Amino acid sequence: MKKIWAVTINFNKSEVTSAWLTSMQELKKEGFSLDIVIVDNASQEPFRLPTKEKKEYIHVLYNKENTGFTGGNNVGIEYALVHGADYVLVINNDTTLDPHAVKNLFALSEKNPAIGIAVPKIYFAKGYEFHKDRYNKDQLGKVFWYAGGHIDWANVQSVHRGVDEVDKGQYDTPEKIDFGSGCCMLIKKEVLEKVGLFDDRGFMYYEDALFCQKTKQAGYEIWYVPQAVIWHLNAASSGGSGNALQDYFLTRNQMLFGMAYAPLRSKLALIRQSIRYLLFGRPMQKKGIQDFYLGRFGKGTYFEK
Repeated sequence: MKKIWAVTINFNKSEVTSAWLTSMQELKKEGFSLDIVIVDNASQEPFRLPTKEKKEYIHVLYNKENTGFTGGNNVGIEYALVHGADYVLVINNDTTLDPHAVKNLFALSEKNPAIGIAVPKIYFAKGYEFHKDRYNKDQLGKVFWYAGGHIDWANVQSVHRGVDEVDKGQYDTPEKIDFGSGCCMLIKKEVLEKVGLFDDRGFMYYEDALFCQKTKQAGYEIWYVPQAVIWHLNAASSGGSGNALQDYFLTRNQMLFGMAYAPLRSKLALIRQSIRYLLFGRPMQKKGIQDFYLGRFGKGTYFEK
């Protein structure tokens, strides 16, 4: 029987993580066992399992400092691999899973040896849509956050297909894709052994795009599996969309990703954009660009006062 280890990060969101854990324990398992690793990323109040949840397959690790999405997940992934994982499910704690989600990701991955990463259909959780007033009540919970994705190389952005659309069956075919969201990805052990872990320079944002590029360069495919469904509390763990944290890390890490993988024309466009940010950008966009050029990665200077 194959071993899947699910890895998530908790950072000051114990209630969110507890709800996620409940969802994980309701998963249907066929052909695999499931262990769960929660990495507490130096929360002000560290995550503690309630007594009733203390089970041998649930593991809680504690980081001494906040190492971001990349560092936190890497700690969990390394722990999973040491303990015999055949697959690692990297998943946000601000998600709820359909009971068949992991089973369906696993089934397709097992059938196709070319698949290195499998990702699910992801809806906005009810009430977390960007445009709540646009939808009827019966459409909430069926609005796409992600239905497969690609890299827009002209603008050096990872693009979520179907975002804000109501699911009417338009993206119900499993298919090879260009970009898998780090919100939830089932990764084969051999991929992690061959390409390594997440790039710690990123800390958070664009880490999935960087990892997907490495995976494809190593000869593996990324597949969208619509029979696997989850719901996402959009940006619940990072304080909501459009905040200073996103300004800093998205701006800096777009440069990191683009200068590593984009075509020459796009790299030149990124340099021009970076100059505009330095002159006219918001404070954290300016800081993100400055830190990119100064080689300040990981946490950078975002948390410095």
